[in-house]
Amino acid sequence: MVSGGGGRAAGAPGVLPGGGRPLIITEDPLLLDDLLRLCAAAGAEPHVHHAVPEQSGAGGARGSGDDGSAFEGGGPRGGVGWESAPLVLVGDDAAHRVGGAPRRGGVFLVGRDLDDPLVWQRAVEIGAEEVLRLPDAESLLVDRIADAVEGAGRPALAVGVIGGSGGAGASTLACALALGAGRAGERTILIDGDPLGGGMDVLLGGEGAEGLRWPDFAASRGRVGAGALEESLPELHALRVLSWDRGERVVVPPAAMRSVVAAARRRGGVVVVDLPRRVDEAVAEVLAQLDLVLLVVPGELRSVAAAGRVAAGVRMVARDVRVVVRGRCREGLDAEAVAGLLGAPLAGEVPVEVGLPGRVEEGEPPGARGALARFCDGFWQRALGSAHGVPA
Repeated sequence: MVSGGGGRAAGAPGVLPGGGRPLIITEDPLLLDDLLRLCAAAGAEPHVHHAVPEQSGAGGARGSGDDGSAFEGGGPRGGVGWESAPLVLVGDDAAHRVGGAPRRGGVFLVGRDLDDPLVWQRAVEIGAEEVLRLPDAESLLVDRIADAVEGAGRPALAVGVIGGSGGAGASTLACALALGAGRAGERTILIDGDPLGGGMDVLLGGEGAEGLRWPDFAASRGRVGAGALEESLPELHALRVLSWDRGERVVVPPAAMRSVVAAARRRGGVVVVDLPRRVDEAVAEVLAQLDLVLLVVPGELRSVAAAGRVAAGVRMVARDVRVVVRGRCREGLDAEAVAGLLGAPLAGEVPVEVGLPGRVEEGEPPGARGALARFCDGFWQRALGSAHGVPA
């Protein structure tokens, strides 16, 4: 019994090859109409075949016309094969015809009535990553197709920064980390997740830069295109920055937060998110998509006590929380002791730079040089060089 819109079948999921046209394999005309409609919604023009292209003759294959309708003739010479297509959608009616095809990632078994105990056996036989039932899984399938069209590969390494107490310097560190990722050659998006923080674009000296801000995405309910998102954001210091405008709106629905952060990650590279200390439903949606959260804590007992409460809320959602100690530790503490009190690994120590506020006032972004820049460069050297995408 398939529950919900989709389920994970046996077979190792793989990274989809970049770009190109999806491959549909089915002879069910009603299912084909559904899949063509979903491909159109995802901005994809698929190839359609009755069987694995390398195994079928030209007369037995079909391709898709510009109007989305199927036409006879495409054949193996149509420029797509089982192994080269970025995504393969196998109709439940055609599963028996692809059982001998080479195993690959990005194969999905699709049907409209999959309440059949043998469906999982067929999924295993063709190496399907998921079993999808329509119409329940339509939105999920549109996402999968659009990922393939956009050339989805390894998602961005997503790092959140949150202050353990007021004035901890989390926004400054978030800006500096984003600049450091850019220096490392990574496509970087900096997201301001704190509506009451004054604006990342202001901190970077770009409050007047053209581009969309958070309120422009507040009505987003479904998928946000990764490429369209990146191109719509202001570009400041070689970063794409999503910040807040100067209006009164300070609330973005959780669904919009989830969609926008997911779109930012699909482009690969690095995403840095500046987070507020209060973990509400919208912030939880962001935390769930982050690979690592850095909790910035001044080295004093009062700040550590406040950070403990923040850390408790963050840990309920985030998969990996680590401590960054800012400034000289007091009251007999050291950085390891601060991290120990918070029950989290130590990510490093960031010294307070006396001249940094003045340089920022003069238009220099935080972390462009000095001790903060050196910390960020070292962080990314470890993070980007790690097989798991996060520093050890």
